[in-house]
Amino acid sequence: MFGNGGNMKNMMKQVQKMQADMAKMQEEVAQRTVEATAGGGAIKVVANGKYDVLSITIAPEAVDPEDVEMLQDLVVTAVNEALQQAQAMVASEMAKITGGMKIPGLF
Repeated sequence: MFGNGGNMKNMMKQVQKMQADMAKMQEEVAQRTVEATAGGGAIKVVANGKYDVLSITIAPEAVDPEDVEMLQDLVVTAVNEALQQAQAMVASEMAKITGGMKIPGLF
């Protein structure tokens, strides 16, 4: 059914190596961070490769009690940008392991 048993054994070794490489990559990107800003730097968000938001910094001049909605919009924009950057970082690292092959359920 699979032809030569040696080819199947070799393929299994490659799959195991890929799994080990992916686990190592996940640990590494969890330690790496990305930073995004909004409002000309008034809002800064730092996230990691696990898609955790680690910090949000808001410049005092961005806080206007008369325009809370603008501040909320800037925070949402910066958070979304940071998470998109984190996803791109993870996808880039994943592509190095999978050779760009899309594997359903991995990311």
